[in-house]
Amino acid sequence: MVLKNVTSIKNFVITGFPGLPSEYYGLMSVLLLLLYLGIVVGNGFVLAAIVFEKTLRKPTYWIFFHLAMTDVIFGTVTLPKIIIIYWWADAMTSSFVSCFTQMYFVHALSAVHSLMLMMMALDRFIAVLFPFRYPVVVTNKSITVACNLCWVLTFIRMMGIVFHALTLRYCNRNTILHCYCDHVSIVSLGCGEEVTYVRIVALGNAMVTLLVPLTVIILSYIFITIAALKMSQTQSRHKILSTCLPQLMVTCLYYVPRCFVYITNNLGLLTLRSDTRVVIAMMYSLIPAVVNPLIYCLKTKDIKETLTRRFKNKRIKILK
Repeated sequence: MVLKNVTSIKNFVITGFPGLPSEYYGLMSVLLLLLYLGIVVGNGFVLAAIVFEKTLRKPTYWIFFHLAMTDVIFGTVTLPKIIIIYWWADAMTSSFVSCFTQMYFVHALSAVHSLMLMMMALDRFIAVLFPFRYPVVVTNKSITVACNLCWVLTFIRMMGIVFHALTLRYCNRNTILHCYCDHVSIVSLGCGEEVTYVRIVALGNAMVTLLVPLTVIILSYIFITIAALKMSQTQSRHKILSTCLPQLMVTCLYYVPRCFVYITNNLGLLTLRSDTRVVIAMMYSLIPAVVNPLIYCLKTKDIKETLTRRFKNKRIKILK
């Protein structure tokens, strides 16, 4: 792709939450810092548990590992900058290169997360419908290869979206009404006739990134539910549904608000104010990253049993 960028602006100004009064900047920075610490500590715990606990080194938990990794990196890419902005007003300025780099990681990580959720659904689909083939098809090696391919291919694909946005001219406006640099916010500042085309290409890419994994996930869980309901043994049915429940919760936290924003923005069913859009975007980007580790630990049998066993062993050692 030949870049035709004749950019005249040198930096962008990130406002954070639009319309937030300055007297709340300190409180907001503290809340965001706590949110970031929750993401790092919670997901870091999941990462450490899977790495150091031999009983958790299974294909399903390696998918959890990659999901937690995307959450930690995404939080690190987005939150420190906005926290600093609310501490020091001078930090609102972001260089042209830094903003595009952040945009690249934001969309690449979101796409990887979506693919990991799809893999999680396929893992359960194979386990329930093809239980005898599962140990052969789904192994630690196959899952590792698949997850690594998701990372590599997605990061390569997202380069095209970034380079396409770089072909636009950015002339006068440079204020981003968001907490981080994303494609919609940046491209809306472009000037020239090609802005519409860049938006359409990015929308098509976003729809593929969102809808293809979501379709696979929905179909997988439909087949899993049907198979579980057909089982004669209540215990087996309960085990399958209880195993899939935390995964469904994680998936809904990620997709439901995201789909709402895409539908309202692109189908014109509802016009969202800029501050409302930013709040919803921050919710679907960061809240699942905080809640997911709790769901893994409280709703996943193996992790819960591992934590209980570790706690009992430490308690016995203390009593001795």
